[in-house]
Amino acid sequence: MGAGSRRILALYLPWLSAERLHRTDQTPLVLVAQERGRQVIRATCPAAAAEGLHPGLALADARAQVPGVAVADHDPAADAACLDWLADGATRWSPMAAALAPHGFLIDTSGCAHLFGGEASLIADVVTRLHRLGFTAAPAIAATPAAAMALARFGGSTVADLPLTALTDLEPVAVALRRAGLKRVGEVAALPRAAVASRFGEALLTALDALTESAPQPLDPRVPLAEVMAEQRFPQPIATADAVRAALERLLLHCAVQLGQRGHGGRLFALALYRADGHVATVTVETAAPQRDAAVLLRLFDERIAALNDLLDPGFGYDLLRLAVPVTHTLDESQLGLEGGQLAETQLAELVDRLTARLGRGRIRRLARADTHIPEQASFDLPLASAPPARWEPPPLGEPPTRPIRLFDPPQPVEVLAEVPDGPPRRFRWRGRVLDVAAHEGPERIAAEWWRRKDNAGLTRDYWRIEDGDGRRYWLFRHGLYDRETVGPRWYLHGLFA
Repeated sequence: MGAGSRRILALYLPWLSAERLHRTDQTPLVLVAQERGRQVIRATCPAAAAEGLHPGLALADARAQVPGVAVADHDPAADAACLDWLADGATRWSPMAAALAPHGFLIDTSGCAHLFGGEASLIADVVTRLHRLGFTAAPAIAATPAAAMALARFGGSTVADLPLTALTDLEPVAVALRRAGLKRVGEVAALPRAAVASRFGEALLTALDALTESAPQPLDPRVPLAEVMAEQRFPQPIATADAVRAALERLLLHCAVQLGQRGHGGRLFALALYRADGHVATVTVETAAPQRDAAVLLRLFDERIAALNDLLDPGFGYDLLRLAVPVTHTLDESQLGLEGGQLAETQLAELVDRLTARLGRGRIRRLARADTHIPEQASFDLPLASAPPARWEPPPLGEPPTRPIRLFDPPQPVEVLAEVPDGPPRRFRWRGRVLDVAAHEGPERIAAEWWRRKDNAGLTRDYWRIEDGDGRRYWLFRHGLYDRETVGPRWYLHGLFA
């Protein structure tokens, strides 16, 4: 889709910092921040602006001008969080919604305005909902995010009529433009590009391209886009658990049909519940293997919702439910067992999915191999639902494992008696006990990862598989080559064989 066919709706919130506090009285309010030892106004409310108070004015001067002015701390982080919350709620009109701090948020309405009766009806719905939440918004539509926000912020019908402030916030550049006799964006756009770049810098040229819609500009949405998606809107908000579950079941069936047509199964299912007051609740379910069985997924959502610390609060009800499947994988038809039941792998995957939904994503974990020969780094654990588990290949029958399954962290020091310094151990002391070596295998020499360390490559390890007189087996290593890497190498017990 080209830049000319895109329709970006921008909502500029001029009084966001003050309206975020939800003040209902008409007392002038200013939000201040510390600057060079004095408090300076950063934002105001409409009542304060009507009294002549503006950002940049010192608080002492503001109090001299308006003695009864109310003061609060300016909190940009809270403003940004509020914009993110509003952008999440804006996904009810389009999945392509993004916050643009500190001015407002953007909605890509390309191809979806007709669902709301046209652009005019969509804009009216957005502005009305924001007004109900207590926010004043100025809307504008353009082909690029920068142009749309500039039109919403400064007003006007065309980008060419916008003031130079819409082009740059840098005061030296703005002064240079005014000294050159330029007052509008259109006048700058009429100049030769080479002259603009050489005199005012490439940054101004980039901003000019974004405003004049001559260069594509991406929009980073708050919610990842999903090819498989289903939603249901309600004329009257629903507030009961049974109604929500019935709607979710219908959405799962719609997504299952779409996944089946693609030959895919979902690995991540995200349910967004849009409340009538603008709040958006999200419930996600992950599966260990691709899945598109609506009945199985409905049970997983039941488990996940029941396990939430804060149960879903419908408030005045949900007027929109949307189910997205952002992560999919190829899923072939499964083979039933000989007796008509599910295979063991399928049963295990469903068990893992139910435990993950009930206990949380990070609670059910698996071991994965790492590309290293260092024993304590050869494996790591990660959530089992994050990727298909690797198949474990047991050692051939009749052959004992060469390494223990569990290792000591860190390796435990032992005292070893050997016939020769670089030979196998004959006796060792561990935890106050003296153990005689009845049999040994080795050594297995493991060098340090010299390519990872520039200053010191580390010491070489010689591992021995040891068996004592009672048949217990140990995994010991000598740290350092005798008389080449160290004069007195030390011994450690790294693990026990089962």
